[in-house]
Formats: sequence, structure tokens, C-alpha cells
Amino acid sequence: MLNKKTLKDFDFKGKKTLVRVDFNVPMSKEEEGKIADDVRIRAALPTIEYLVNQGAKVILMSHMGRPKGEANPKFNLAPIAQRLSELLGKEVKFLDSPVVVDDGVRSGVEALQDGDVALLQNTRYRKEEEKNDPEFSKELAALGEIYVNDAFGTSHRAHASNVGVSTLLPSAVGYLVQKELDVMGKALADPERPFVSILGGAKVSDKIGVIQNLLEKVDTILVGGGMAYTFLKAQGKEIGRSLLEEDKIELATELMKRAEEKGVKLLLPVDAVIADEIAADAVTEIVDIDSIPAEKQALDIGPKTAEIFTEAIVGAKTVVWNGPMGVFEVKPFSQGTFAIAEALAKVDGVTIVGGGDSALAVEIAGYSDKLTHVSTGGGASLEFLEGKVLPGVDAIENA
Repeated sequence: MLNKKTLKDFDFKGKKTLVRVDFNVPMSKEEEGKIADDVRIRAALPTIEYLVNQGAKVILMSHMGRPKGEANPKFNLAPIAQRLSELLGKEVKFLDSPVVVDDGVRSGVEALQDGDVALLQNTRYRKEEEKNDPEFSKELAALGEIYVNDAFGTSHRAHASNVGVSTLLPSAVGYLVQKELDVMGKALADPERPFVSILGGAKVSDKIGVIQNLLEKVDTILVGGGMAYTFLKAQGKEIGRSLLEEDKIELATELMKRAEEKGVKLLLPVDAVIADEIAADAVTEIVDIDSIPAEKQALDIGPKTAEIFTEAIVGAKTVVWNGPMGVFEVKPFSQGTFAIAEALAKVDGVTIVGGGDSALAVEIAGYSDKLTHVSTGGGASLEFLEGKVLPGVDAIENA
């Protein structure tokens, strides 16, 4: 754990406590104002409930979507306030303002009693938020007496509502951020071995830093998803119309060489599910990795690969997974990703899923509760796995 102040370091009774949460939830495409998935809201409940029980006056801040610095009804947080009220079993006062902070909001905050919960409007309604503008940071900070960062998902960005505010108020990390740092921090600093990392997703370029950092720490790396085909091409294989980053072939060669020098096993797919197109009714075929026809594209790992990967995963004591094995949101190409999720659920050790698509896959497959930790922050967990400093955490007071 990074040595930061936590909730236990403060007395919150009667204190106006500004909490940065990550309520950037997906909204339903069919029904206006309906939340499609409330996982991120539920993830913040332990911190909010603790503060309520301590008698704090809780003022929550979050962004949602990309309203580009102006009030946009599509990204209004009213449905969040409603859902949070249901989950907490008490009213969450929605302090609605198109400019986030105004006199109405200030008097709303002043009227809060101990144990009350309020939610501000979408912080990205102000363009100053993403610029970490000092004036907007001051407006927000003036509403509170203590600041808590419980939004791991935005901790890799230096914005006004996290870094800006934390430089102006006494600060701590909430339970969610603390858990992210504890579990992932320990896995990277002092893992039980064998330590296996599974990397997928579309591009090698998105994961270069992660691979480089993990090569120093893991025993085995399993590479799947679209990014695997740049490695396979580097080995001189015919990959048809599969995803390829031409300008990363040399890097892939270099990474494979480094893995060999370090004694790290780097496993690539040995078979693949191929098709003409990405479609729910696509005609698919399973072929060995050496037999991808020039006009086809590989869109998922095949069953032999899933078996080899599963064997490596089940025998591990620490597993970190980031990125799907194929185009898992389209049914014919989902088997590989779900096989990995199932393998993770069988591990007798620490299992960590690094947010984004992998977290969604684990949720859909119904294995979330069988894993040690499913991260709420895709980009933030990637940067953490790269060994980067997260500005939103770095700005919190040291313990």
C-alpha cells in the first residue's frame, strides 16, 4: 500500500466531507435516464456508509461521460442521485447547478445535517475540471473541510475535483481506492508465485508499458486478443486480415527476446477462431495458428489455446488479467474470454482483473464474486500495472 492517509486518520463528526467518487456509469440506450449498470455506484457504498455512520456531512462529486465543459442533459447526474438514495435507504440531496457550484449549491451544503448525503452536478459540466483549473478547485474545496478520494477510475488524471481539491484540504483515500492500492500493490511488489499475467485487447501499443513492467515481475505472460497477431507476425506467421500494428513488429520481437533473457514464459495462441467479418451470424472456423487463410481474420483464441492458457492460470498463485481474448461482445468470438474468466475462478490464490472489458466479461460470466479483486478503473489500473504514479493518489496526504 502506498503510504497515504485513510478514513481512519480523521474524525469526520460534523465535518463537511467532499468525496470524489466514480459514478461514470453506462446509461441505457433504450430507456432515457435509466442506468444500465450500477456496479460503480455500489463500489462506493462502503466509504459513503462509513462517513454517514461517523456523522459526516457527505458531499459527493463525480463526472459522467464527456459533456465537453457544458451543461448537457444527456449527462445529468439526477438518475444517479435517485439510484444512490435507493441503495443507501436514505435521501441523497441532489444539488443541481449547470455550473456545478453556485449560491444555491452553497446554501444547500450549509443546510446539511450530520449524516446527510448530497451529490453535486456532473463536474465535467465545467471545462475547468479537466484542466485542473485552480479557481474551480477553490470553488469545490470551499464546500468542504476534508477531502476523500474514492474514485480510483479517475486517479490517473490530474483534474480539479481530485488533484486540485486535495492540495487545498486535509485529504485521505476511501475504502475503494485503498483496496485497489493494497491488492494490486502487493501483487506487483511481493507476489506469491507462480505469478501469471494475461494480456489481451486490440493493440500492443496500449499495453507496451504494462508488458515492460511485468517482464520484470512475472513468471509467465499469456498474450491473446488482437494484440497477439503483431507478435505472431513478428515470428513470421501468416495472419491473414487479423489485427496488425505494422509499426510495432520490431517492438514485439524485442519484447519476446527480453522475455527469453529474463526466463519469462511468453505464450501466444496456437489456434484461432477465424471468420470473414465481425457479425453475430458470421460463419466461423477453428484453425491452427499456422493455417490462417490470407482473406480471413482471427477474432478469438481457439480451444487448444484456451486449454494451454487455463493450465498456466490454474497452476498460478497470483494472476493479473487485463484485456479480452477476442471480440467477446459478439457471441461467436466470446468463448476464449469466458474460458479465461472460468479459469481465474478456479485459482487457489490472488486473482486480479484490471477493469474495462475484462471486468465486464467476468461480470457477464458470473465469476466476479469468485475473484480476489475486480478493479473499477480500466485506464487507472493499466497505468498502475505499468508502474506509473497516479496523480489522484499521489496528491493525497502521506500517512
